[in-house]
Amino acid sequence: MNKRPINSLILLAVILNFSPTALFACTGISLKSTSGDVVVARTVEWALGDAQHDRLVLFPRSKAFTGLTPGGNNGLKWEGRYGFISVSAYGQDYGPDGMNEAGLYVGMYYFPGFADFSKYEASQSGRSVSVGDFMQWMLSSFSSVKEVRANLDKVTVVNVEDPRFGGAPLPFHWKIADASGDCIIIEIVEGGKVRIYDAFLGVITNSPEYSWHLTNLRNYLGLTTEPRTPLTLGGVDLAPLGGGSGLHGLPGDFTPPSRFVRAAALTASARPLATSQDAVFEAFRILDSFNITVGASASPAKVAKDITSATQITTVSDLKNRTVYFHTMDNRQIRKIDLRKIDFTKIKQQEVVGSASREQVVVELSAK
Repeated sequence: MNKRPINSLILLAVILNFSPTALFACTGISLKSTSGDVVVARTVEWALGDAQHDRLVLFPRSKAFTGLTPGGNNGLKWEGRYGFISVSAYGQDYGPDGMNEAGLYVGMYYFPGFADFSKYEASQSGRSVSVGDFMQWMLSSFSSVKEVRANLDKVTVVNVEDPRFGGAPLPFHWKIADASGDCIIIEIVEGGKVRIYDAFLGVITNSPEYSWHLTNLRNYLGLTTEPRTPLTLGGVDLAPLGGGSGLHGLPGDFTPPSRFVRAAALTASARPLATSQDAVFEAFRILDSFNITVGASASPAKVAKDITSATQITTVSDLKNRTVYFHTMDNRQIRKIDLRKIDFTKIKQQEVVGSASREQVVVELSAK
């Protein structure tokens, strides 16, 4: 019997579940209120110990940008139409999460083993951007998912090595959403092929490709919020031991496939939400199920040096009301930044919050 297909499946399982890159976990969801408000939420995991993902940076309208390529700062040049806010780290001005003043959301999610960007060609430098530039280009240039779709052919995402990560290019895919509820996933694979998916319930995690996650959901069609039906076998009455029996088999580990299924199930079963605030706090509650504690998915030796795959920050973006809510690993107080109160024509690029201590209690942040 030919055992090669079985061996290939075993190898894929090993890669997805046990390789170091599989530890870098992020989970994204979306919720809608009955009044039509859209909120987009996500966790951010994995950071080197000296640069946690707890910085939020404001970018002004009309900012001049230049894309980074393997040849230097010689990529696409553009002037932003919109101001925006972005979570950041490592002293970089991008990612992994952001929303602009028009209510467009862009999130970057780790996509190792599958992201494969275009080969850089010097003759095409004027349209080339790095993964971080791509996020900033969308946030600064567009107000809707429809506009993003219509302009994707104007840029080329290329591999740019990052010395902070051993000189390797950073592999990502992106979730883009707007206040209308339109939401897509963009993946760039096989040397630059752009694939666009309608986001299923707004859910996204990491590798493998989005189409694989959608197929995998078919393994969980029996999940339900209803309790299992009691039955009698051999004269013995058997009934569920408690609530939640209909979700028996829902995966609870931290691998991307399991988190995708869990996020889809919890999003689909969310109660009706009357207001945007209801949706915001329900999103935080759902994402509590995805918090990864320090040490839960890395060896003790690794955790001693870096905060590997622990949940650094959880963000919820209210796209209609242009408000970002968040809490961090060290400060569980939910804080918010209302972009409607910020004049993006006058502000300078600035960090509005840094490494918040456990004692810091700030309910609302603003910028001047």
